[in-house]
Amino acid sequence: MQTYEWKPSLISNSGHSFAYSIKRHGTTIANCDDEPVHTPGCINDHGLLLTMDRSDLLVSQVSENCPRWTGLNVDQILGRPLAAVIGDKAAQRVRHLLDTEALDNNPLYAMTLRLPGMSADAAPLDLSIHISDGVLILEMEPTGRDEQNAAPTGDYYAMVRRTLSRLRATRTLLEFCDATALEMRRVTALDRVMVYRFHADDSGEIVADAHREDLHSWMGLRYPASDIPKPAREIFKRIGIRPLPDAAGALCEVVPLISPASGRPLDMTFCALRGASTMYTEYLANMGVAATLTMPILRQSELWGMIVCHHYTPTAMPYQLRAAAEFLGQMTSLEMAGAESREHLQYRHRLDSVHHALVSKAAADGDLSMLVEGSLGLLGGIDAGGVAVLQRDRWMVAGRTPTEQQLNELAGWLRDRMASPGNADSLYVSDALSSVYPAAAQFAQIGSGVLAVPVTKSAHGDLVLWFRPEQVQTFSWAGNPHEKPTTVGPNGARLTPRRSFDLWQEQVRGRSLPWTGIEIDSAVRLRFWMIELVASRAEQLSELNTDLARSNDELDAFAYVAGHDLKEPLRGIHKNAYYLMEDAKAGRALDQGGIERIEAVMRLTVRMDNLLDALLHFARVGRLTLEFEHTDLGPVLNEAFDMMGARLLESRVEVRIPRPMPMAWCDRIRVREVLANLLSNAVKYNDKSAPWVEVGYIDADDLQVGKWSLEFSANAISGQRIFYVRDNGIGIDDRHLDRVFAIFKRLHPREAFGGGSGAGLAIAKKLVEQHRGRIWFESAVGVGTTFYFTLPASDDQSDDQSDDGRRLGMALGGVHDG
Repeated sequence: MQTYEWKPSLISNSGHSFAYSIKRHGTTIANCDDEPVHTPGCINDHGLLLTMDRSDLLVSQVSENCPRWTGLNVDQILGRPLAAVIGDKAAQRVRHLLDTEALDNNPLYAMTLRLPGMSADAAPLDLSIHISDGVLILEMEPTGRDEQNAAPTGDYYAMVRRTLSRLRATRTLLEFCDATALEMRRVTALDRVMVYRFHADDSGEIVADAHREDLHSWMGLRYPASDIPKPAREIFKRIGIRPLPDAAGALCEVVPLISPASGRPLDMTFCALRGASTMYTEYLANMGVAATLTMPILRQSELWGMIVCHHYTPTAMPYQLRAAAEFLGQMTSLEMAGAESREHLQYRHRLDSVHHALVSKAAADGDLSMLVEGSLGLLGGIDAGGVAVLQRDRWMVAGRTPTEQQLNELAGWLRDRMASPGNADSLYVSDALSSVYPAAAQFAQIGSGVLAVPVTKSAHGDLVLWFRPEQVQTFSWAGNPHEKPTTVGPNGARLTPRRSFDLWQEQVRGRSLPWTGIEIDSAVRLRFWMIELVASRAEQLSELNTDLARSNDELDAFAYVAGHDLKEPLRGIHKNAYYLMEDAKAGRALDQGGIERIEAVMRLTVRMDNLLDALLHFARVGRLTLEFEHTDLGPVLNEAFDMMGARLLESRVEVRIPRPMPMAWCDRIRVREVLANLLSNAVKYNDKSAPWVEVGYIDADDLQVGKWSLEFSANAISGQRIFYVRDNGIGIDDRHLDRVFAIFKRLHPREAFGGGSGAGLAIAKKLVEQHRGRIWFESAVGVGTTFYFTLPASDDQSDDQSDDGRRLGMALGGVHDG
């Protein structure tokens, strides 16, 4: 909570904005995260600052040290045209840049000049300009240039080009950071250059350190988050460089403190001259550091770390040096992704290869146990101590994992967190599980770290959990990170930076090695593949259930046939044989009644033989392996008519074929049998004096124009073609709809319409379904019947794999694309 001591004299003309100057007012903050470092109200005394409205270029604010540079006091500068302060030529240059360049939050070097009031022997000034909060800001600092020589004193382009080559030659992230520190020190010639990396808790660690030979290394030291407070971190996300040539240098205020152009304190975020926080300068003094130069390292707009340069004596940092250092810092941010990729490419490839192979094999074999078995199990790819897979409330484990009860309790806790609205990837990652899930302390040596992903679309379904054991870590801190005393300092009682930077070691338990971004990304990809696999298996299971239900129906039908249809002729045979035997016992000669009984036995025997043949044929159809090929159905239809033989001629049926039959992807022998059965029924069940039968097919276009009205129009799907056999026969009553395709279910007396076993339509239905098609009919009593069935138009539609299976194959096949 900030406790600034505002004074009434600091109220602006608007009556609601407060001005603040770290030089005059100091701070009494109890939390350095509250310090307004972007509006310090002061600049470092080694330069000059002016502000103005861009429309009129009249000076509205000036640093109080203006007499040293201009020979004019504050009152003589405020309200005057810019040209009166810096000269006509320089003012014209500023106006040109305003009209041609994008200056919002973008400091730009304008020129090197001497102000009209400067002595001839004074060093020229670098002038840079930018716009902040709508206010035009001019900054001037002593330079290493002169008016005639605007080029840098060194070949910074050659330096940067050489540096880029060295950075790109590194193989690991650590090598990259080392090269960055060495190259930055070579460019800046400062005493120490460190690469400082932020951790998830905002604490930092020095991961590279290039320094003077007489200085000891700070490599590996850690610093608490409070050493670089949140306001400073937020500023570093926006700026490219922060110079501080003299940490103990004097400060001078900006007059007035409230900007007349904006009505607010001047936002100095992008100012090179911005006065440093009192906390920061005291911190540097405690470390013995006199000058600093800091560049942020950004990854995807977030602060990954910083390049921090220290010098132990005050030193000039001219614009051209800062520009080279800033460019190198930005180049580091851009190249770091490549460095991390080079380091982790092999690991990423290993993870994806193992996961790809596992899911592919699981998809082929239908066995998920391999996910935890053998050298290619889920432990074969990722660096973990154990893995547990939960599938349908059953755990499969490998390596060292918690007990089953502990796994069940952990799974319930994880599901709640993975299902939270803000968890876009539906996963959970922790390297200190017991800190958020106290029960994990019981198995800390096995699972202090967990990486969990659901393998169903719902976070409440099956899971994969990887575990990492506790790794006791010893952190070397630069001073005790838990001490942040409030003391009486030069600015009163307030939070004061620590003075001790002696090595302070802390042992941390209950943590595992952290999970890397590569491991997390790989787990997310595995989740996607597993979801596709589970979906594919669910589709296959659904098809198996459908086939099982169909088989059960057929078994019920068989039981009915065995119990009724086959017994019916047996009962007749038994009855007639009994009477014949009784006549023989009585010595009665064979009369006409006896002959009729013998004829009945023969008829019943033939009927039973036909029923058994039909039943055996129906059973064989269910076990057929179809031979698919591109087939012209014209010749197939002719063969079906030939199979009807003399019956077709005797019935005097008119055959109608509106147009030539198309190609289909099918087994020609089985489709011929379907057509023969449908044609046989169309001819048999017709009592018209002028019977006819029509055979053809329907395109999707025929349905769209309304030419056909189908009960199941959904069958006209892409890649399928509808065929039909239509007649003008007796039709089918609606009350018989459920019996049409049942085996041995005749709708008429046994000998009516030529008799028959009643198996033809049941066999036709099974053959069509083996082509992954459907068969149905429309009928009107006394008008006629149309039977429809579908066949695939191409081999794409008859693939035994489900659509989900094909999607899984595509997903796995595209793992390494791009």
